[in-house]
Amino acid sequence: MTTALITGASAGLGAEFAWQLAESGHDLVLVARSVDRLETLATQLHASTGVAVEVLPADLADPEQLAVVVDRVRRDGDDAIDLLVLNAGYGLGARFHRSPPGVEEAALAVMVTSVLVLARAAVDVMVPRGRGRILTVGSVAGLMTSGTYSAHKAWVRTFTEGLARSLRGTGVTATVVNPGLTRTEFHARVGWRPSGAPGWAWLSADRVVSDALAAARAGRPEVTPALRYRVASWLLRHLPRAVVRQISRKL
Repeated sequence: MTTALITGASAGLGAEFAWQLAESGHDLVLVARSVDRLETLATQLHASTGVAVEVLPADLADPEQLAVVVDRVRRDGDDAIDLLVLNAGYGLGARFHRSPPGVEEAALAVMVTSVLVLARAAVDVMVPRGRGRILTVGSVAGLMTSGTYSAHKAWVRTFTEGLARSLRGTGVTATVVNPGLTRTEFHARVGWRPSGAPGWAWLSADRVVSDALAAARAGRPEVTPALRYRVASWLLRHLPRAVVRQISRKL
């Protein structure tokens, strides 16, 4: 039996990762801030699939709580972590100059610092074992100029691709998934209503997660679900940055 640890597991893509991994026989460690939501999800997962589900409430912006998750990632033995899914993240819903500094710093801690720290902990135990997978959640937004969220996701993409290269030959892999617009509660939480986005632009959480897990199992360093977003990513890489800034302003 293999064990996966998922951050940001209480809702959205995190919950979908939990369901798909449980259905494929993985025991789980679920990490998020909401104890009630985690416990409800854990009960449902165990009742439906029979896998063992451990609940680990933590605010990854808090160094002391992050350290507890690090300790769990470093644990060896029968319940050692074989797959680390670094999914925790959120939008801020405000422009940088209108967002309180503490809010921006917390977002940076969750979407950048915790990814670095937890990936480091995983590498330290996985490389000596000669096996393991690290899966991070980036975004097509990382190629745009949509404030600090874009900056965080750009860092996640570059970090993961570099990590994948450095891990070659160790038996440990790193993969970043870069979704486009995905139907979860993410946008509603920040009050964003993308009225200009047509129905075909939206991806299902099921599709994003299944593509991400397939890429991780194959040891691929990067995956962008759906042809339309692979085309969009190519354009965002090759268009003049002034055009990319204009596109970003309209979203």
